[in-house]
Amino acid sequence: MHSPIIWFTLLIPLACAESAPAPARVIVTDSQSAPSEAAIKVYRYRGPDGVTHYADQAPGTAGFEILWFEHCFACNPDSAVDWRRTDLFVSDYASPISAAARTYQVEPALIRALIHAESAFNPLVVSRKGAMGLTQLMPETARELGVGNAFTPEQNIFAGVRYLSGLLRQYQGDIPLALAAYNAGPGAVEKYHGIPPYTETRAYVERVALLHQRYRDALAGNPRQ
Repeated sequence: MHSPIIWFTLLIPLACAESAPAPARVIVTDSQSAPSEAAIKVYRYRGPDGVTHYADQAPGTAGFEILWFEHCFACNPDSAVDWRRTDLFVSDYASPISAAARTYQVEPALIRALIHAESAFNPLVVSRKGAMGLTQLMPETARELGVGNAFTPEQNIFAGVRYLSGLLRQYQGDIPLALAAYNAGPGAVEKYHGIPPYTETRAYVERVALLHQRYRDALAGNPRQ
Protein backbone atom coordinates (compact mmCIF):
# COMPACT_ATOMS: atom_id res chain seq x y z
CA MET A 1 0.00 0.00 0.00
CA HIS A 2 1.58 3.30 -1.03
CA SER A 3 1.81 6.29 1.26
CA PRO A 4 -1.22 8.47 0.60
CA ILE A 5 -1.04 12.08 -0.46
CA ILE A 6 -3.65 14.34 1.10
CA TRP A 7 -4.82 17.41 -0.80
CA PHE A 8 -6.46 20.15 1.25
CA THR A 9 -7.13 22.45 -1.70
CA LEU A 10 -7.34 21.73 -5.42
CA LEU A 11 -4.37 23.64 -6.69
CA ILE A 12 -4.54 23.14 -10.45
CA PRO A 13 -7.57 23.90 -12.65
CA LEU A 14 -8.24 20.80 -14.69
CA ALA A 15 -11.08 21.72 -16.98
CA CYS A 16 -9.27 23.89 -19.52
CA ALA A 17 -5.78 22.98 -20.71
CA GLU A 18 -5.26 26.40 -22.31
CA SER A 19 -5.69 28.23 -19.02
CA ALA A 20 -3.97 25.60 -16.89
CA PRO A 21 -0.66 26.58 -15.34
CA ALA A 22 2.54 24.91 -16.44
CA PRO A 23 3.98 22.08 -14.44
CA ALA A 24 7.01 21.68 -13.15
CA ARG A 25 9.93 23.88 -12.87
CA VAL A 26 9.71 23.23 -9.16
CA ILE A 27 12.02 25.40 -7.12
CA VAL A 28 12.35 24.36 -3.51
CA THR A 29 12.94 27.54 -1.58
CA ASP A 30 12.11 29.42 1.56
CA SER A 31 11.47 32.62 -0.40
CA GLN A 32 7.97 34.05 -0.67
CA SER A 33 8.76 35.82 -3.96
CA ALA A 34 7.61 34.12 -7.15
CA PRO A 35 10.33 33.53 -9.79
CA SER A 36 7.86 34.71 -12.45
CA GLU A 37 4.30 35.96 -12.73
CA ALA A 38 3.22 32.58 -14.13
CA ALA A 39 4.50 30.58 -11.19
CA ILE A 40 2.14 28.80 -8.80
CA LYS A 41 3.14 28.51 -5.18
CA VAL A 42 2.58 25.13 -3.55
CA TYR A 43 3.45 24.30 0.06
CA ARG A 44 4.69 20.76 0.71
CA TYR A 45 5.24 19.22 4.12
CA ARG A 46 5.07 15.88 5.88
CA GLY A 47 2.72 15.28 8.77
CA PRO A 48 3.70 13.41 11.93
CA ASP A 49 2.39 10.19 10.35
CA GLY A 50 4.74 10.58 7.38
CA VAL A 51 1.98 11.55 4.93
CA THR A 52 2.97 14.12 2.29
CA HIS A 53 0.65 17.15 2.26
CA TYR A 54 0.24 19.81 -0.43
CA ALA A 55 -1.60 23.09 0.09
CA ASP A 56 -1.90 26.54 -1.43
CA GLN A 57 -1.63 28.26 1.95
CA ALA A 58 1.22 28.14 4.41
CA PRO A 59 0.71 25.31 6.92
CA GLY A 60 0.74 26.01 10.62
CA THR A 61 3.83 23.94 11.12
CA ALA A 62 7.57 24.28 10.75
CA GLY A 63 9.62 22.46 8.18
CA PHE A 64 7.56 23.06 5.06
CA GLU A 65 8.94 23.68 1.58
CA ILE A 66 7.67 26.06 -1.09
CA LEU A 67 7.48 24.66 -4.62
CA TRP A 68 7.16 27.04 -7.57
CA PHE A 69 5.63 25.21 -10.54
CA GLU A 70 6.42 26.52 -14.02
CA HIS A 71 7.90 23.96 -16.40
CA CYS A 72 9.03 20.32 -16.39
CA PHE A 73 10.67 19.93 -13.00
CA ALA A 74 14.00 18.74 -14.41
CA CYS A 75 13.99 20.68 -17.71
CA ASN A 76 15.04 24.17 -16.69
CA PRO A 77 18.79 24.54 -17.29
CA ASP A 78 18.89 27.30 -14.68
CA SER A 79 17.08 25.29 -12.02
CA ALA A 80 17.95 26.24 -8.46
CA VAL A 81 17.37 22.68 -7.26
CA ASP A 82 20.40 20.86 -5.88
CA TRP A 83 19.85 17.60 -7.75
CA ARG A 84 22.44 15.75 -5.68
CA ARG A 85 20.68 16.54 -2.42
CA THR A 86 17.03 17.29 -3.13
CA ASP A 87 14.71 15.05 -1.13
CA LEU A 88 13.71 11.78 -2.77
CA PHE A 89 10.29 10.12 -2.83
CA VAL A 90 11.27 6.58 -1.92
CA SER A 91 7.91 5.29 -0.68
CA ASP A 92 5.20 7.33 -2.42
CA TYR A 93 2.95 5.21 -4.66
CA ALA A 94 4.93 2.09 -3.80
CA SER A 95 2.21 -0.35 -4.86
CA PRO A 96 1.44 0.98 -8.37
CA ILE A 97 5.11 1.66 -9.10
CA SER A 98 6.08 -1.89 -8.12
CA ALA A 99 3.20 -3.35 -10.12
CA ALA A 100 4.03 -1.28 -13.21
CA ALA A 101 7.71 -2.19 -12.88
CA ARG A 102 6.87 -5.89 -12.88
CA THR A 103 4.34 -5.63 -15.68
CA TYR A 104 6.55 -3.67 -18.07
CA GLN A 105 9.98 -4.78 -16.84
CA VAL A 106 11.20 -1.30 -15.98
CA GLU A 107 13.42 -0.68 -12.97
CA PRO A 108 11.51 0.94 -10.07
CA ALA A 109 14.35 3.40 -9.50
CA LEU A 110 14.04 4.63 -13.08
CA ILE A 111 10.27 5.01 -12.72
CA ARG A 112 10.72 7.08 -9.57
CA ALA A 113 13.39 9.20 -11.25
CA LEU A 114 11.10 9.90 -14.20
CA ILE A 115 8.12 10.82 -12.02
CA HIS A 116 10.34 13.02 -9.87
CA ALA A 117 11.67 14.78 -12.97
CA GLU A 118 8.27 15.21 -14.61
CA SER A 119 6.05 16.29 -11.73
CA ALA A 120 7.89 16.14 -8.41
CA PHE A 121 5.29 13.49 -7.48
CA ASN A 122 2.43 15.99 -7.76
CA PRO A 123 -0.47 14.00 -9.30
CA LEU A 124 -2.54 17.03 -10.37
CA VAL A 125 0.04 18.99 -12.34
CA VAL A 126 -1.07 20.21 -15.78
CA SER A 127 1.26 21.82 -18.32
CA ARG A 128 0.50 24.66 -20.71
CA LYS A 129 0.51 22.05 -23.48
CA GLY A 130 -1.94 19.89 -21.53
CA ALA A 131 0.41 17.19 -20.20
CA MET A 132 -1.18 15.66 -17.13
CA GLY A 133 -0.35 14.05 -13.84
CA LEU A 134 2.58 12.22 -12.35
CA THR A 135 4.23 11.12 -15.61
CA GLN A 136 2.97 14.15 -17.58
CA LEU A 137 0.96 12.29 -20.19
CA MET A 138 -0.15 14.28 -23.22
CA PRO A 139 -3.89 13.86 -23.90
CA GLU A 140 -3.36 11.97 -27.16
CA THR A 141 -0.85 9.63 -25.52
CA ALA A 142 -3.25 9.02 -22.65
CA ARG A 143 -6.04 8.16 -25.09
CA GLU A 144 -3.80 5.80 -27.07
CA LEU A 145 -2.85 4.03 -23.84
CA GLY A 146 -6.48 3.68 -22.75
CA VAL A 147 -6.25 6.03 -19.78
CA GLY A 148 -9.67 7.03 -18.46
CA ASN A 149 -8.44 9.56 -15.90
CA ALA A 150 -4.86 10.76 -16.14
CA PHE A 151 -5.11 12.31 -12.68
CA THR A 152 -5.64 8.92 -11.07
CA PRO A 153 -2.13 7.97 -9.91
CA GLU A 154 -2.45 4.27 -10.72
CA GLN A 155 -3.67 4.86 -14.28
CA ASN A 156 -1.11 7.57 -14.91
CA ILE A 157 1.80 5.52 -13.59
CA PHE A 158 0.88 2.41 -15.57
CA ALA A 159 0.43 4.41 -18.77
CA GLY A 160 3.65 6.39 -18.34
CA VAL A 161 5.67 3.28 -17.56
CA ARG A 162 4.11 1.44 -20.50
CA TYR A 163 5.13 4.29 -22.79
CA LEU A 164 8.65 4.43 -21.32
CA SER A 165 8.95 0.66 -21.69
CA GLY A 166 8.11 0.95 -25.38
CA LEU A 167 10.77 3.62 -25.84
CA LEU A 168 13.35 1.46 -24.05
CA ARG A 169 12.56 -1.40 -26.44
CA GLN A 170 12.70 0.95 -29.42
CA TYR A 171 16.19 2.13 -28.43
CA GLN A 172 17.48 -1.31 -27.37
CA GLY A 173 17.61 -0.43 -23.70
CA ASP A 174 19.49 2.85 -24.16
CA ILE A 175 18.10 4.80 -21.20
CA PRO A 176 19.39 8.27 -22.21
CA LEU A 177 17.85 7.94 -25.68
CA ALA A 178 14.56 6.68 -24.23
CA LEU A 179 14.47 9.61 -21.81
CA ALA A 180 15.27 12.08 -24.58
CA ALA A 181 12.40 10.64 -26.61
CA TYR A 182 10.09 10.81 -23.60
CA ASN A 183 10.94 14.49 -23.20
CA ALA A 184 11.33 15.75 -26.77
CA GLY A 185 9.56 13.04 -28.75
CA PRO A 186 10.91 10.10 -30.76
CA GLY A 187 10.87 12.23 -33.89
CA ALA A 188 13.47 14.59 -32.44
CA VAL A 189 15.71 11.68 -31.47
CA GLU A 190 15.46 10.24 -34.98
CA LYS A 191 16.08 13.63 -36.58
CA TYR A 192 19.31 14.20 -34.68
CA HIS A 193 20.35 10.52 -34.51
CA GLY A 194 20.71 10.81 -30.76
CA ILE A 195 19.85 13.14 -27.93
CA PRO A 196 18.53 16.38 -29.50
CA PRO A 197 20.65 19.51 -29.00
CA TYR A 198 17.89 21.14 -27.00
CA THR A 199 19.23 22.66 -23.79
CA GLU A 200 16.16 21.63 -21.81
CA THR A 201 16.22 18.04 -23.09
CA ARG A 202 19.91 17.64 -22.32
CA ALA A 203 19.38 19.01 -18.81
CA TYR A 204 16.42 16.66 -18.36
CA VAL A 205 18.35 13.56 -19.44
CA GLU A 206 21.32 14.43 -17.24
CA ARG A 207 19.17 15.08 -14.18
CA VAL A 208 17.01 11.98 -14.59
CA ALA A 209 20.23 9.95 -14.82
CA LEU A 210 21.40 11.51 -11.55
CA LEU A 211 18.05 10.88 -9.88
CA HIS A 212 18.03 7.33 -11.25
CA GLN A 213 21.32 6.53 -9.52
CA ARG A 214 20.20 8.23 -6.31
CA TYR A 215 16.97 6.22 -6.26
CA ARG A 216 18.92 3.02 -6.95
CA ASP A 217 21.12 3.72 -3.97
CA ALA A 218 18.24 4.78 -1.74
CA LEU A 219 16.09 1.76 -2.58
CA ALA A 220 19.08 -0.48 -1.93
CA GLY A 221 19.47 1.09 1.48
CA ASN A 222 22.71 2.87 0.57
CA PRO A 223 21.84 6.53 -0.12
CA ARG A 224 24.76 8.56 -1.41
CA GLN A 225 25.69 11.71 0.42
